[in-house]
Amino acid sequence: MAVCPILKYPDPGLARSCQPVRVFDENLKALAHDLLDTMRAAPGVGITAAHIGIFTRLVVLELSKEIGPRFYANPEILALSEETMRHMEGSVSMPGVTDEIERPRKIRFRYQDIDGAFHEEEAEGFYAVCMQHEIDQLGGIFWLKRLSRLKRERLIRKWGKGK
Repeated sequence: MAVCPILKYPDPGLARSCQPVRVFDENLKALAHDLLDTMRAAPGVGITAAHIGIFTRLVVLELSKEIGPRFYANPEILALSEETMRHMEGSVSMPGVTDEIERPRKIRFRYQDIDGAFHEEEAEGFYAVCMQHEIDQLGGIFWLKRLSRLKRERLIRKWGKGK
């Protein structure tokens, strides 16, 4: 597999909505494993195909080495809890920049695996935060959009100075 170049903020591709995965074949599996290698090299715990300029609805998460990587095609949120939590977030497209984001603590979501089979799951805590973060990215919503304008502008200035 291969480590691919990652789009860096403010690349316009990071604001682009992704198209659904329609073909579940060896090419999709190869892309999923390239994403995994790229995410590990970054390093990160989550990545989408959009992060490498391929605008298809594919997510890879590896929240722990014990669980290993998981692949999600066409994920969509079905329900969000009213209870929220705050968690530090960042992006492989903006390394070294993080801030606290508030999101629902629990979600219910549907996705397809890389063979095309449908699944529904509930996620809570860190898993729920990560899935929401990556699904946002598939919709062209970069994580900074979840911050207040003041915080967002401060982080963008910090990012500009560090490049």
